[in-house]
Formats: sequence, C-alpha cells, structure tokens
Amino acid sequence: MTTPHVTERFSDRVDDYVRARPGYPDEMLPFLHDVCGWAPDTVVADLGSGTGISAEWFLRRGNTVYAVEPNEPMRRAAEARLGQDERFHSVAATAEATGLEAGSIQLVVAAQAFHWFDRAKVRQEVLRILVPGGHAAIIWNARRRDSTPFLRGYEQLLRTFGTDYQEVRYENVSEADLRAFFGGDFRRGSFPNVQVFDFEGLEGRLLSSSFVPKAGDSRYAPMLDELRRLFDAHQEDGRVRMEYDTLVYGGPVRP
Repeated sequence: MTTPHVTERFSDRVDDYVRARPGYPDEMLPFLHDVCGWAPDTVVADLGSGTGISAEWFLRRGNTVYAVEPNEPMRRAAEARLGQDERFHSVAATAEATGLEAGSIQLVVAAQAFHWFDRAKVRQEVLRILVPGGHAAIIWNARRRDSTPFLRGYEQLLRTFGTDYQEVRYENVSEADLRAFFGGDFRRGSFPNVQVFDFEGLEGRLLSSSFVPKAGDSRYAPMLDELRRLFDAHQEDGRVRMEYDTLVYGGPVRP
C-alpha cells in the first residue's frame, strides 16, 4: 500500500474532518495574550490551516489570518466556510515555503499540524516572515487516552486497526524539538476540551484520522463493527464524551 505524501493524507477525509474534529477552547486566550503577545489586531499566519478550524477561532476574535495550507480539498473547505470574511486570506503553500512577505506576521500558529512539518525548514521560514520579536503558538488537541473506560477502548481500537498510528502521533515531537524551533525556552499551557458525539459523529471523528483504514480496506468493516460495539457499551443517552487537553506551546521565536 502506498503511503500518501503528508500534504495529501487528508484529501479524502475532508468532510469528516469538517464535521467531527474539535475546535479550541476560549480558555487558552489569556495564555496567548500573556505569552504570545496576542491582541485583536495581531496579524496571524496559521500554518497547516487545514479546513480552517483554528483560523476561524482567531477570526472570531478580530485577527487578520493568513491561512497557509497546501492540501487543495482542505483549503477549499476553509474558503467555503470563511471566504466571506475580508480578514481571511487563503494561501496555497506549505509551512516551509509560505510565500508571505518577510517581516509581515506578528504571530505564527500551528494547530494540530506542527508534527507534519520539516522542523528545521519551518523554523527558518517562520523567522523570515515574523516581525522582529514575533511569537509562535504550537497547539494540539491531545486526546485523553486513559481517563474513562470509553477512551481506553477507543485508544485500543486505534492501536488495533491503525495503519501508521504510532509513527504520526504528535507526541513524536520532543521538548528538545520545540526548544530548537523556538530558539530557547518556551511556555506550556494546558486547557480542558471536550466533544460529545452520537454514533454518527463518533464515526466521523474516527474516519477523519489519516491513520485509519478507508472504505475498501479489509480492516474497514471490522473497525466500524468494533466502534459500534464500543459506543453501545459506553454511551449514555445516546452519547459518548471525547475528552482532550488542549496543549499550547508559546513564546518568541529567537534567531
């Protein structure tokens, strides 16, 4: 089986991504203000912006956002959602070569995307596009894997049926990697986040992941059967809770 290039991994999962991926909690805003210099007039570059979930979060708070995304189906989905906002600028480019003007950005954001980047190249590009003393915020919704019986079962399902689950996890980015990117120390914040799903929503959340089998794979039907069994065992009033810790790593990016 051919492994898709990282910029193409989500091309056939866009609809599930739009309807089932989590947003970001309001509670991280003070951290972004205090640690990353965020303000409503901050100019933001959202690298690996995908379907626009994080871009929308910043647009709602008044920011001008340059959403940099190389995957055309994901980028088109973001444009359909956000294109009527004059502060939203869709950029067909990679994080490593954004094409943005030098010194034009005050805050670089990578939400659920940094682990896909070439970290050495993206650091050089970030230094190029940031104003002197500019900041970055690296954000992940880290799914809790052991806080409830349902979440333990969901983690086991991914380990059983995932294609390259272990290889593409955000945890593969170490603190040393982050320190190298920031050029020194950074601050870390953690904020609770949750989604509540019926079975259709949970199925969409699973299928939005790039590391699970697609329709046509021999593992696809058994995986969905196991998901149904898991849901039925743990649902309350037809719903299950997907819990996260939204992790934010922020600070100035130093030359």
